[in-house]
Amino acid sequence: ASMASSGVFAQTATQGVTKDQIVLGHIGDLSGPLVSLSKPSVNGMRMRVKEINDQGGINGRKIKLNVEDSGYDPKKGVLAAQKLLTQDKVFAMIGTLGTVISLPTIQLCVQRGVPHLFPITAHHGNYEPFHKLKFASFPPYPETTAAGLKEMLRQKGAKRIGILYQDDEFGLEILRGTEMALKAMPGTELVEKTSYKRGATDFSSQMQKLLAAKVDFIVLGTIIRETIGAIATGRKMGYAGDFFGSSAAYMPAVAKAGGKVVEGFYAMSEAPTPYRDDPKNNKLLNDWMDRYKEEYKEDADLWSVVGWVLIDMFTKAAEKAGAGLNTDSFVKALESNPYPRTFLGTPDYAWGPDKRLGNTQMRIAQIQNGRWVTISDFLKG
Repeated sequence: ASMASSGVFAQTATQGVTKDQIVLGHIGDLSGPLVSLSKPSVNGMRMRVKEINDQGGINGRKIKLNVEDSGYDPKKGVLAAQKLLTQDKVFAMIGTLGTVISLPTIQLCVQRGVPHLFPITAHHGNYEPFHKLKFASFPPYPETTAAGLKEMLRQKGAKRIGILYQDDEFGLEILRGTEMALKAMPGTELVEKTSYKRGATDFSSQMQKLLAAKVDFIVLGTIIRETIGAIATGRKMGYAGDFFGSSAAYMPAVAKAGGKVVEGFYAMSEAPTPYRDDPKNNKLLNDWMDRYKEEYKEDADLWSVVGWVLIDMFTKAAEKAGAGLNTDSFVKALESNPYPRTFLGTPDYAWGPDKRLGNTQMRIAQIQNGRWVTISDFLKG
């Protein structure tokens, strides 16, 4: 009889939800190469969790956010996912950082029937193939790179395009996007492509190759250090044209660490980078930045915005799911309630019964006077 009753219980109880608590899991990188991005995003998540709990929680339930560190190492990421799923018994995984961590984590979540929400990575595998528990918010690199590149080439009239890209799955996504854009724009061509190994510091042979092909516009499939290194090398060799990067190069660290070298660099952006002294800020944004600084003794940046919004998106759907929160009611609530633009400048997000990517739009940003400035409206990927 106990077997039968435990079976009934298993169908009605949802892991990670009690009468007064909802447990969420997050895998970040607090010790590896992405720490400059992970620390502020975790702070943003914790800030929103604290605000919600201080207001009494979600339908009377407080959020408990359990954070694990992957060090951006897939093996450590899998161990972290297993711990969160089987020991901590989380209701949902949120904001998994990095493609190499999110793709295996998704498999483990799906096997266990746990939603995998809004990973901080722009890979197709975050929402394809379709599964009811896979929800993504970052639009994929090829489509957004293509949308931005077409707009850039229309404005600049460049014809001879070159690309430097990382020789891995990430870099290939930027190459695919570049090829998509040029196919759609008669009169433009990819005259040279060249790649580098992840972690490379010398780009002189690659730049020589691009300049020998007389390129008038260079696409970069790079992230932080390689973005700065490639631009510095190109400028040293006399290239005076534009550099354009994907959303992976839209990093506060590129503008900060790159200095004069990266002035004028373009990249794709999902949300604006906040600066406290910008006179165009709304009061809500300034108040938010002040609260963040008080709590974490650092200025909020793009990734603080991302972390805060991910928890807010979860909260809005969990509220709509009502007191009987379980996996099914949560999935239905997320599918049927769009998440509108916020005071932080984020786009509209909306999922649906057969739609698992919440946003396909990005804007172009440029580094001007050492700061990221948004220079276009939302472009559809």
